[in-house]
Amino acid sequence: MRNWLVCSYPLPSVSCRRERGGNESPPGHTQSRLRTRNPVSCGAHDTAGAMDSKVSNGASPQDERTTSLLVFGFLQSYPHSRCHQELEVLGHELAVRVAHDDELQTDGNWCSHFRVEGAAETDSQTQEEVVRDIARQLAQVGDRMECSIRPGLVAGLAAQFRNTSLSEEERRRCLAVALEQLVQLCPADMDREKALLLLTMLVAKKVADHSPALLQDVFHTTVTFINQNLLAYVRDLVQNEMD
Repeated sequence: MRNWLVCSYPLPSVSCRRERGGNESPPGHTQSRLRTRNPVSCGAHDTAGAMDSKVSNGASPQDERTTSLLVFGFLQSYPHSRCHQELEVLGHELAVRVAHDDELQTDGNWCSHFRVEGAAETDSQTQEEVVRDIARQLAQVGDRMECSIRPGLVAGLAAQFRNTSLSEEERRRCLAVALEQLVQLCPADMDREKALLLLTMLVAKKVADHSPALLQDVFHTTVTFINQNLLAYVRDLVQNEMD
């Protein structure tokens, strides 16, 4: 299996030098636009707009599982996370959901029950391992990018997730606004979809670490956001690794 996620990332290009800087795009960098169903306000940064997406809301149940496993595996890859207990609860919840769908017995380990509809069990296990390996590689890259995420941005997102008056769509909008700021810190030659996927999950990890009680809300918002904006990329990513 290729270790492309780690090897292809130009680590020296990411630093904390603009941690408190403005939102200028690096030379040659094309500002991306995150997509939500409808434009909704999210404070003073409403200028972010909506990002184009190759796939809208065409996520199948299998896509939901793949994205959920990817995000869950990413969050599990950090041994010093402050939300281990919440992750265990989330893993059990997801295991029950998968077991209900596939009529499987659960042991609380969701990853062991990941199955591909219509595929042989060996193929299912192969895809599960591919997704988990991708998650681990992304987490390794995330270790080197955490310094680019300002504590104030994380605290602000956590406050927005705690705001019960915000709808799920508005939460995704707030996530999109945060990513608009962060994506500008990525190298201009870094694959756009890879950068967005990594940053989306890294922001989820940072917010969950900041406020562990928000883990489930952050997780579900992140999965939906990825399926709305990066579904085609995730599908291709998994398929290419399996070929």
